[in-house]
Amino acid sequence: MSGVRPEDLAETDLLRELHHLHETRNDTFLHGSPDALAEHTSRTTELENEYLRRHPERDVDPARTRAGARGEDPAS
Repeated sequence: MSGVRPEDLAETDLLRELHHLHETRNDTFLHGSPDALAEHTSRTTELENEYLRRHPERDVDPARTRAGARGEDPAS
Protein backbone atom coordinates (compact mmCIF):
# COMPACT_ATOMS: atom_id res chain seq x y z
CA MET A 1 0.00 0.00 0.00
CA SER A 2 1.19 3.49 -0.73
CA GLY A 3 0.10 6.68 0.92
CA VAL A 4 -1.42 7.29 4.30
CA ARG A 5 -3.56 4.48 5.66
CA PRO A 6 -7.18 5.32 4.81
CA GLU A 7 -8.33 5.04 8.43
CA ASP A 8 -5.71 7.63 9.41
CA LEU A 9 -6.98 10.28 6.97
CA ALA A 10 -9.07 13.16 8.20
CA GLU A 11 -12.47 13.37 6.54
CA THR A 12 -11.48 16.29 4.29
CA ASP A 13 -8.31 14.47 3.23
CA LEU A 14 -10.22 11.29 2.46
CA LEU A 15 -12.69 13.19 0.30
CA ARG A 16 -9.90 15.08 -1.48
CA GLU A 17 -8.00 11.86 -2.21
CA LEU A 18 -11.14 10.13 -3.51
CA HIS A 19 -11.94 13.10 -5.74
CA HIS A 20 -8.43 13.08 -7.19
CA LEU A 21 -8.49 9.33 -7.84
CA HIS A 22 -11.85 9.56 -9.59
CA GLU A 23 -10.56 12.47 -11.71
CA THR A 24 -7.49 10.52 -12.82
CA ARG A 25 -9.10 7.10 -13.32
CA ASN A 26 -9.79 7.30 -17.04
CA ASP A 27 -6.32 8.57 -17.90
CA THR A 28 -4.71 5.86 -15.77
CA PHE A 29 -6.94 3.21 -17.35
CA LEU A 30 -6.19 4.31 -20.90
CA HIS A 31 -2.53 5.23 -20.62
CA GLY A 32 -1.04 3.92 -17.38
CA SER A 33 1.28 0.96 -17.12
CA PRO A 34 -0.17 -2.29 -15.75
CA ASP A 35 1.52 -1.54 -12.42
CA ALA A 36 0.11 2.00 -12.32
CA LEU A 37 -3.39 0.73 -13.08
CA ALA A 38 -3.13 -1.96 -10.40
CA GLU A 39 -1.92 0.58 -7.82
CA HIS A 40 -4.63 3.05 -8.78
CA THR A 41 -7.31 0.36 -8.50
CA SER A 42 -5.99 -0.82 -5.15
CA ARG A 43 -5.81 2.66 -3.65
CA THR A 44 -9.25 3.58 -4.95
CA THR A 45 -10.74 0.45 -3.41
CA GLU A 46 -9.06 1.13 -0.05
CA LEU A 47 -10.31 4.70 0.10
CA GLU A 48 -13.81 3.88 -1.12
CA ASN A 49 -14.11 1.11 1.47
CA GLU A 50 -13.02 3.53 4.19
CA TYR A 51 -15.62 6.05 3.05
CA LEU A 52 -18.33 3.37 3.15
CA ARG A 53 -17.18 2.27 6.60
CA ARG A 54 -17.50 5.83 7.87
CA HIS A 55 -20.79 6.51 6.11
CA PRO A 56 -22.89 3.33 6.13
CA GLU A 57 -26.08 5.42 6.06
CA ARG A 58 -25.03 7.68 3.20
CA ASP A 59 -27.75 9.14 0.98
CA VAL A 60 -28.51 6.89 -1.96
CA ASP A 61 -30.23 8.47 -4.94
CA PRO A 62 -33.16 6.20 -5.86
CA ALA A 63 -32.44 6.86 -9.54
CA ARG A 64 -29.03 5.20 -9.00
CA THR A 65 -30.57 1.88 -7.98
CA ARG A 66 -31.51 -0.85 -10.42
CA ALA A 67 -35.24 -0.34 -9.80
CA GLY A 68 -34.94 3.44 -10.04
CA ALA A 69 -32.95 3.27 -13.25
CA ARG A 70 -35.72 1.15 -14.78
CA GLY A 71 -38.39 3.52 -13.57
CA GLU A 72 -39.82 0.92 -11.20
CA ASP A 73 -41.20 1.71 -7.78
CA PRO A 74 -38.42 0.57 -5.36
CA ALA A 75 -41.04 0.06 -2.62
CA SER A 76 -42.78 -2.65 -4.67
